Amino acid sequence: MKVAVVAMIAIIVAVMPGIAQGVTCGEVNGALGACIIYLTGHEGNPSRACCDGVRAVKAMAQTMADKRACCGCVKAAASRHADLKDQAAQDMPAKCGVQLDIPVSRTVDCDKYSLHSIFHFY
Repeated sequence: MKVAVVAMIAIIVAVMPGIAQGVTCGEVNGALGACIIYLTGHEGNPSRACCDGVRAVKAMAQTMADKRACCGCVKAAASRHADLKDQAAQDMPAKCGVQLDIPVSRTVDCDKYSLHSIFHFY
């Protein structure tokens, strides 16, 4: 199972083009790859590697353009994983002790990104 998840993440990273020059989808997907097992309900809590990835994405998203790019990358990845658990996604930042203000869902308009939005998968 873990081999399949790693293979899937490698495919996502390979096919996702960078959305902005500052932040690429490869960087975002690579940072959050360890979270897939948690987000699909196979683990009750995010792993240390997942939380490190959440912190890394927060660090990447410093400018509005970078935040929009991160939003778009995570939105695209979320759309590829029909089995993502909404509640797990909503709980992940708090479980990692990180406040993310990147709104993420399969339908969010990342161009209308708000600095005070929260990290969600819908």
